[in-house]
Amino acid sequence: MKRGELYRVAKPSTLDPKKFRVFVVVSRQELIDSRFSTVICAPIYTAYHGLSTQVPVGVDEGLKHDSSIHCDELVNLPKSVLTNFIKLFKLHWRYSFSDTYPDYNEVNDVQTFLPNYGFK
Repeated sequence: MKRGELYRVAKPSTLDPKKFRVFVVVSRQELIDSRFSTVICAPIYTAYHGLSTQVPVGVDEGLKHDSSIHCDELVNLPKSVLTNFIKLFKLHWRYSFSDTYPDYNEVNDVQTFLPNYGFK
């Protein structure tokens, strides 16, 4: 498992109306590789409202529809439910994040950027 990977998770919550939800792993790699049984993930929804905490994604990332990563709805998921791998999210967030986070600029590595916004 690696940071930035997309996984399709069956019924992740009793509150989620969908049978399946796609999540992107946002935990730092040290935590993912550790013996902790959970990782922090951001859900992906087809709804996009243009909020600063939403990152647009779509077919290029292996999804069926244009969607968005909702960075303000982070969840802790057991590693054991992350089995249906979709693909590694290419680190071209720079283009989406630069509008949302002006100080992102030319940082090419999401692992360098995310800790500045609480993703340690």
